[in-house]
Amino acid sequence: MNDQRDADRRTRRMVRNTPPSQRAGYVPAGAPTASKPATPRVILAGDAAARAVDRAAAPQPKSRSLGVRLARLFFAFALVTFVASLAVVILGLTGYLLIVREIPDPGQLAAAQSAFASTKIFDREGNLVAELTDPTDPTAGRRTRVPLSQISLYLIQATLATEDPNFYRYAHGVGFDPVAIARALYYAVTEREFVSGGSTITQQVARNLLLSPAERSARTLQRKIREIVLANELTRRYTRDQILEIYLNENYYGNQAYGVEAAAQLYFGKPASALNLAEAAMLAGIPQSPVLWDPVTNKPGVLRRQNDVLRLMAKAGYITPDQIYEAQREIERRAFTATLPNISTIAPHFMQFVKQQLDAEYGAQGLYRDGLRVYTSLDPRIQAIAEDAIRQQIAQLRDKNVTNGAAVVIEPKTGEILAMVGSADFNDPKIDGQVNVALMLRQPGSAVKPFTYLAALERGWTAATLYWDRPVTFTNEYGQVYAPRNYDGKFHGPMLMREALARSMNIPAVETLNFVTVPGFLEMAQRVGLNFPPNPAYGLAVTLGGAEARLLDLTAAYAVLANGGVRMPPIAITRVTSADGRLLRDYRHTQGQQVVRPEHAWLITSILSDNAARAKSFGLNSPLRLSRPAAAKTGTTNDFRDNLTVGYTPELVVGVWVGNSDNSPMQNVSGITGAAPIWKQIMEKSLAGRPALDFAPPPGVVAAEICEYGGRAPSPHCPRRRIEYFSADQLPPPPDENVERAVQVGDPDLLNNAQSSVSNPQFPDILITHPSLGEPIARGLLSIRGTVNPPGFQQYVVEYGEGDNPGEWKWISGPHLAPVVDGQLTEWGIEGLPAGRYTIRVTASTANGLLVGYARFDVGP
Repeated sequence: MNDQRDADRRTRRMVRNTPPSQRAGYVPAGAPTASKPATPRVILAGDAAARAVDRAAAPQPKSRSLGVRLARLFFAFALVTFVASLAVVILGLTGYLLIVREIPDPGQLAAAQSAFASTKIFDREGNLVAELTDPTDPTAGRRTRVPLSQISLYLIQATLATEDPNFYRYAHGVGFDPVAIARALYYAVTEREFVSGGSTITQQVARNLLLSPAERSARTLQRKIREIVLANELTRRYTRDQILEIYLNENYYGNQAYGVEAAAQLYFGKPASALNLAEAAMLAGIPQSPVLWDPVTNKPGVLRRQNDVLRLMAKAGYITPDQIYEAQREIERRAFTATLPNISTIAPHFMQFVKQQLDAEYGAQGLYRDGLRVYTSLDPRIQAIAEDAIRQQIAQLRDKNVTNGAAVVIEPKTGEILAMVGSADFNDPKIDGQVNVALMLRQPGSAVKPFTYLAALERGWTAATLYWDRPVTFTNEYGQVYAPRNYDGKFHGPMLMREALARSMNIPAVETLNFVTVPGFLEMAQRVGLNFPPNPAYGLAVTLGGAEARLLDLTAAYAVLANGGVRMPPIAITRVTSADGRLLRDYRHTQGQQVVRPEHAWLITSILSDNAARAKSFGLNSPLRLSRPAAAKTGTTNDFRDNLTVGYTPELVVGVWVGNSDNSPMQNVSGITGAAPIWKQIMEKSLAGRPALDFAPPPGVVAAEICEYGGRAPSPHCPRRRIEYFSADQLPPPPDENVERAVQVGDPDLLNNAQSSVSNPQFPDILITHPSLGEPIARGLLSIRGTVNPPGFQQYVVEYGEGDNPGEWKWISGPHLAPVVDGQLTEWGIEGLPAGRYTIRVTASTANGLLVGYARFDVGP
């Protein structure tokens, strides 16, 4: 066996060493072969060696073996790669799902948006005047939410080009930019810190609104991954438009402006929808660094930043390169300022007044965080006129120790406050400039006298009532003696009410109050909205300004006179709406309250607008005389500490105060020299270009001839007659030659009632004192009180009718055969009367004919 193997080995060696051409059966390549039957081959014991020789001699397929090996290697690699990729996908998906479980709920995005919206205050023309934010919250600021449809396309494009050019190109469910993330990862590895953001708009929304403040500021890979996952989830729940809208409304644009609407209003004074290319490009560059790119403090830097944004917009195809230059020039030409929230440079005292009212009604939450839209009555033109007038006059009076002034302007038919100036300079601490003197209690001086005379008209006196301006004393219940004196220290003898009020005489005013009584005067003041502080010690000097009042209230009280006796309480706010425009409250009055008879209001107006009647004291061309009909009254307090002028036309009421906040006296500055010039300037400039309106008398006013010497109907011997106006139910007393003669010679002792400074009787012939307008009337048994005591009295009858001028009269009681002096005329059950206005008529029969008296009152629902 071993021998056989050795033989085989020798054979193989021989074959290998023998050239192919010498081997048995060799046929050269390409040689023809004879066709013959195949001879069966007999395989011998040495054939194994022959087969080996054949195989060795035959060519081998090397490329096939290499391909197989490569295929096997590729297959193995692919398999490993697939398995590894599958493992990575599974691990990644698992990790993603685990992160999804840990991140904040994307569905809370809407709730996570900033909860505050600043309150905006507008003037009567719709101009934004002030914006209110929470002063206790350092993160609060201006904010007004707007939908994406109300944002300029330029601003949207500028923001996309600057922050996220591919924002609308990402696949659904993708909220990150892979290229930016790769760049961020590179920096994370090379810098060993996450220094590059690579954040899309969606990532910024996710980070700023849903991550905690601590995590938001962390610069780690873990935070970045969570941010990406959260951004992806946001894109699954919200559209791209929704995310972009939230982003633009949440961005901070510096100077406490949050959101594009607040920024557009702050820097450009226009809504975000109206922004042009230059403005949009400037704003879009700010959020990256609001402190650095501040238009107010770093305009050069803002211009460079704007240029970057414009180039990015051109690169994105939003604009052409030619548009860049003009946009740059536009911003270069502009100057930027930014007022702080809660402070208004326009009518600051008025804004404070409005803010106080809003705070009281809506609270801090509504005032600072609910985004109220407050529309006010402020007229910016008249406000500027009033501020200028005060500033100029105070400057001229500084050498007389005058440092401050205030003014209020009201539209009488609506009660709307058109202007309010609380001081000569809001920013001057030396005069307490931020204190609103228009709302401070100050002594009004003689400016309250018209309401004393108004109360007397209600009690039967007339514009022709006779006074004797002479020394007189009054003793009160405590034995205290009061001796009033006139402003000029003189006594002027007999005069009628028209002259006494127009010339602002003190003694007649005190005589009138003595007749009206202090409680009667205070009741009248309260009716017209003039609220004095409660004080049981008020005496007769209250009619000369002895009680303190606010300039606002005093001006509103004069508005009652200008409005025919109808009170429209002053308002600074006309309406308030929510941020979405829903009306919350309308403050405008639909109708006022008739607190004074229109006849009496007009009679006081007639006196205050009579330039001739006041000429002896003020001259024919005093500051109280305008280029149109106007009624006015001055007031000056003791020691010249306060002086005022309040007056009106049918369409405007102006009240002015001049003085010092520290209450130091001025140097001989009165209402006519201090406040009146301001009043005149405000009036003339505010009404310039408008037609002059006269004070039309109401139907109940009649003209009657009187004797100037006594104010009664003229006797045949009256030396001087003129026309005076009266309420139709309060005509002048009959002629009295004794009165005419006493006045003519200036000797009141010729009168029977020589002890009185007022020649007319304390009680007129016929007068109803209760009920009256503005007085609360309870249903039940009504006591009708007054006086019916004319000369030659025979009897009287009491009747009533519906409305101010009844067409039909109904009987209440009578005839009554006994006269009454300041007592009960009759009683009347009014339980079944419908609500509304009623007029009572008392008709007295005398030997000389009939006399009639009237009274009006309201029955509530």
